[in-house]
Amino acid sequence: MNDPGHRIHDPVPMAVLGVSGRMGRALLLAMDEAGGIRLSGASASSDSRWVGMDAGAAAQGAARGVAVLADPASAIQGAAVAIDFTLPQATGANLDACVAARCPLVIGTTGHASEIRDRIVRAADHIPLVMAPNMSVGVNLLLELVEQAARQLDERYDIEIFEAHHRDKKDAPSGTALGLAAAAAAGRGVELEQVAEYGRHGLTGARRPGNIGFSVFRGGDIVGEHTVSFAGIGERIELTHRASDRLAFARGAVRAARWLIGRPSGLYSMRDVLGFR
Repeated sequence: MNDPGHRIHDPVPMAVLGVSGRMGRALLLAMDEAGGIRLSGASASSDSRWVGMDAGAAAQGAARGVAVLADPASAIQGAAVAIDFTLPQATGANLDACVAARCPLVIGTTGHASEIRDRIVRAADHIPLVMAPNMSVGVNLLLELVEQAARQLDERYDIEIFEAHHRDKKDAPSGTALGLAAAAAAGRGVELEQVAEYGRHGLTGARRPGNIGFSVFRGGDIVGEHTVSFAGIGERIELTHRASDRLAFARGAVRAARWLIGRPSGLYSMRDVLGFR
């Protein structure tokens, strides 16, 4: 494990990979709010205009005295744990750096290709990793509720996942929507890919019993909204989470990072962090 050389009462040194993105400022604010944490390093993509500048400025906040670096291996030097909110194509390099330094890693990035997901699993043989489609406490409670509801409501109840995000989000369905669908599938004891219905166009025919459908909206500056609908004959049950501030995700990521320090190697989820399993 990365040896930050800090004493037990010193602030926890934490690195933020992707500090100049939408989550960057939220993570710094969440670290300040939590207390007992200091930013030890920060990174951004090599073509970012913020490389070489102060991490606080990159996240549109107060100066931090930490320069933004393009090299993740340099950014995590001295960190007790790192948080990755970059782009999917940057996760591989971040993984390699953390494995080499034995630095625990929290991955909040979504939209990974299968090859990167496989690399994440392999990396967890060497370091402790938390990865979740959504870091907020509320969403992870929603995952539990969806799984329980799906276990009780059989195929006479059609399941649809509705999600909405800002216009710049690049992946669809969202990682959270996929996580909610996976929770519903687990509740029914089926594999998601056997029942997932990702899009509809033209003469699609009647809905196949047991399918889990997705409806996606992109627009404006929506932080994140997810509803799981169980539609039966004569009644409908809906479970909804709406995020109005990215701090909800950042607080969860910081909580996960603190929890991860000192854990054995392995792949953990937010449900582990929150004690749901």
